[in-house]
Amino acid sequence: MSKASDLARLMTSGSTAVHGEAGVTSSGSTGATTNLQQGLAKAFCHWNSTTTIANGFNISSIDDDGTGDNDLNYTNPFSNTESIITSGTENSFQSSHMSMTTIGGNTASDCTIYGVITTGANVDVGQFILVDGDLA
Repeated sequence: MSKASDLARLMTSGSTAVHGEAGVTSSGSTGATTNLQQGLAKAFCHWNSTTTIANGFNISSIDDDGTGDNDLNYTNPFSNTESIITSGTENSFQSSHMSMTTIGGNTASDCTIYGVITTGANVDVGQFILVDGDLA
């Protein structure tokens, strides 16, 4: 295949696999491949302590459900509730601030993120998330 036909196929398929670190061996084996579409983050968000979105992708809104309790609503839902969520707080000068989520509180269309301090109390704090998974 030519590079142009490879590019055209990629643009129409919406998904592609790339060769891993092994590349193509002398025997023609390509080693492990990674699907790029599955490996991309499907949502991310950075918001302040008042649920104002500073930067985001696939997040339509944030609900304030109480002190340190935020529901982030996805613009495009996930295919299941098993998405992987990485979160953190923006106040690095406050070593006592943490961000956390619970597996049981998430749905395909939203996730719950808590801002907490080391004593276990909820606190309103700027946070960020990165969500990986398959969209519906």
